[in-house]
Amino acid sequence: MNGNFVVHPWKVIQTAFDPKDQRFAESLMSLGNGAMGLRGNFEEHYSGDSLQGTYIGGVWFPDKTRVGWWKNGYPKYFGKVINAMNLTGLDVSVNGERLDIARQEIIHFYRELDLYTGILRREMTIKTQAGVIKVFSERFVSMADSSLMALRYEVIPDFDADIVIKAYLDGRVHNEDSNYDELFWDQLDAGVVEHAAGAYLVSQTRENPFGTPRFTVAGAFRVQTAMDFVDYAVEDGFVTLEFASKLYAGEKASLDKIINVATDRDYDQEGLADYAKRFVRADAKLGYEVLKTLHTAAWASKWERADVVIEGDEAAQQGIRFNLFHLLSTYTGEDARLNIGPKGVTGEKYGGATYWDTEAYCFPVYLATAGEAVAKQLLHYRHNQLKGAYHNAAQQGLPGALYPMVTFNGIECHNEWEITFMEIHRNGAIAHAIYDYTVYTGDETYLLNEGLDVLLGIARFWAGRVHRNERTGQYMMHGVTGPNEYENNVNNNWYTNRIAAWCLDFFMDSFDRAAAAKKQQLGVKEEELAQMRSIVTNMYYPVDEELGIFVQHDTFLDKHLMNASDLKPEDRPLNQKWSWDRILRSCFIKQADVLQGLYFLGHLYDRDAKKRNFDFYEPMTVHESSLSPCVHAILAAEIGYEQKAVELYHRTARLDLDNINHDTDDGLHITSMSGSWLVIAQGFAGMRTTKAGLSFWPFLPQGWTSYSFRLDYRGSIINFEMNEEGVKLSLIAGDAPQMNVWDEDIVLETEWSKRRVEG
Repeated sequence: MNGNFVVHPWKVIQTAFDPKDQRFAESLMSLGNGAMGLRGNFEEHYSGDSLQGTYIGGVWFPDKTRVGWWKNGYPKYFGKVINAMNLTGLDVSVNGERLDIARQEIIHFYRELDLYTGILRREMTIKTQAGVIKVFSERFVSMADSSLMALRYEVIPDFDADIVIKAYLDGRVHNEDSNYDELFWDQLDAGVVEHAAGAYLVSQTRENPFGTPRFTVAGAFRVQTAMDFVDYAVEDGFVTLEFASKLYAGEKASLDKIINVATDRDYDQEGLADYAKRFVRADAKLGYEVLKTLHTAAWASKWERADVVIEGDEAAQQGIRFNLFHLLSTYTGEDARLNIGPKGVTGEKYGGATYWDTEAYCFPVYLATAGEAVAKQLLHYRHNQLKGAYHNAAQQGLPGALYPMVTFNGIECHNEWEITFMEIHRNGAIAHAIYDYTVYTGDETYLLNEGLDVLLGIARFWAGRVHRNERTGQYMMHGVTGPNEYENNVNNNWYTNRIAAWCLDFFMDSFDRAAAAKKQQLGVKEEELAQMRSIVTNMYYPVDEELGIFVQHDTFLDKHLMNASDLKPEDRPLNQKWSWDRILRSCFIKQADVLQGLYFLGHLYDRDAKKRNFDFYEPMTVHESSLSPCVHAILAAEIGYEQKAVELYHRTARLDLDNINHDTDDGLHITSMSGSWLVIAQGFAGMRTTKAGLSFWPFLPQGWTSYSFRLDYRGSIINFEMNEEGVKLSLIAGDAPQMNVWDEDIVLETEWSKRRVEG
């Protein structure tokens, strides 16, 4: 970890300030509550390099993408999450000197994010022209009330001083990735409330030419302070309240800012200003301490279910808790209209939109740690957007439903052809989430109703996308991009062909068991089913019998094959050092591709097949996708490569904490954070789900003395612990489930343990 940051099991700690670390620290110190989030920006003015960011779930903008080489079927726009008004802003001056640590000498600096409580604290001692002052700040984004956040700010001079603090809302913000600093917001209303105890600001996204919704957001705050009110100012897109104190040396000026956010997604646009005023007059009067207590209690409840405890490796412990904290901060399952962006609410990269990452990596984690109801919201999200998936397929001249690679509303909004047109394997992840939910919960209700709607759309897409080779009678897919994005426009990507056939098979099996009324509603004819069966039976898969592997695509073995270890250090990472042309022509793999299929469909392949393919492909994999290490770690654990699994766990768990891919500055890798939990549960604990129940084949990583985690499984809460003696399972709540550990069938009634099995 960076030398200014400390490894701690429950905290992210920064012990010194370096301007070069500011964006990195802002990402690490981000806060959220599932409905909104903000980066770890300073409350007071900072003139140094910074990425100012406040993001509100479901609020986005369709940015222009039309270019001269436009092709039929291209998305009309690139959807992007947009920076919302600055809610936490303060302007602080001491004896007329504006506080700005980019310009003042820092004597002491300490900042910590407490993962258990979800509270960000900062202490610093600064030398100003008049003398030395101490500053303390603390803030949280409420996990108890999704519309609230609050901060406390204190200033203590070691000299007699005039302190002025201006608390403000600023809607005059722009995205860093916007063209020429263009603004995405129009300002509708602003004002002060209740004798200037608070203020509000209402902004609306600018009109766009794509017929997509315009969003209106109201921010409001109430100040609680013993400082004297001085004045207020209301400008276009800006409102501020000014407070002042005359202090003797050692005295403290303190101000609490209680903040509320409301949008027209939940309230009538015309009533947002009135709602903001009511908040200032009434709701905010609970005060900072009461709101903080409610917030920390909500976090304690989440950790009781989701925590993973590791003994013997503090860096591993910090990594998993850091990742779980940000996953739980990003998505709570309370709103089926929301999903999980690859950077969550910590930055602008990837547009803040929904990718296949949710179903492929995040879904099983929420299912096991947050419960069936939360996971089902993610399934509802895709079912609600099925109409958009049919639209996406029609744009390509194809039948059925093509789920988008990138979306806010179900319509594809990614404008890179090799992704939008070709990375169609994402359909398989949507279907696999339905399978995962059904097998894990044992409940087929969703599968045989709304799930069948989704599976039919996906099956019809695959049936229309393949073509039949008249010479061989086999079905193929040309012009695709597999999970390995370091190859585009290939023919017969093994994973894409395999997941397509599996989706067809899964649909037909589910359709056979559906109620007669549902079958009639879907209107599937026998001829259509016969065609699907033919595709499954006759799908072409590139293989090499001599090597004993599934070939990534038709011409992969024609490349100059070499190991990633043979690359020069100065060439890494490839995506920052090589031209795109050179990357595409190389053999190097960005992330699991064939191995992604062996992970998803692991129940269909034996250990030897997984080992042969792992041994061939992993050495060529550069892991330059954040989604890559976890899949490889899980497979490595299964085939007995324990040290490799632990090595890749650390890469997964500490990707952002250690800035391994040199890209944490622009936001955290939220969707890949789920990989650290998957490696522990599915890799080290060897957890697998079958229709008969849960099974485990655990081992204890070298250097660890124990690890434990809880599962919400079919209405039961189970605690799993592995230590140097062996494994112990405890039933915390619910009925006794059937399980299997090291090939021994058990019924877990209270507690069960077994000594460690070697080998």
